[in-house]
Amino acid sequence: MEKYPISRNGFDELVKELKDLKEVQRPDILKTVQWARSLGDLSENADYSAAKEKQRQIDKRIQFIEGVIANANVVDVESLTGNRVVFGARVIAEDDDGNQMQCRILSDIEADGKTVISCNSPVGRAMIGRCVGDTCIVKLPSGEKEYEILEVKFKE
Repeated sequence: MEKYPISRNGFDELVKELKDLKEVQRPDILKTVQWARSLGDLSENADYSAAKEKQRQIDKRIQFIEGVIANANVVDVESLTGNRVVFGARVIAEDDDGNQMQCRILSDIEADGKTVISCNSPVGRAMIGRCVGDTCIVKLPSGEKEYEILEVKFKE
């Protein structure tokens, strides 16, 4: 199975969330399910239905995180250097209109769509492999947009 890149920080955050889900949230919701079940008729028990739905959401998130962790290729982005855009790079780019964009290229899970973009997004795919001074064309739903890479850095 293919491994997917994730930063050390992103990986550690997922491990922390998984621990919380398994050790705190899931045991708490199981107690709530038991309490709601003790109230009697389950067919009209809103507390029971809500607790079971929350349990399903927690179980689904646990399964998702375990899958991500199992297929993670942890990248130490702090040790990277150079002037080429790669996973973990902080990029400053300028479009045709002179608007600057500052972003960091990380995994889908870590992306926020604003300052942290996915390496699999149109912008991320277009920039990866480019050097300072290169231009890249990003294919967006609204059309193509050209960016010039002004700066690539890896440390704050």
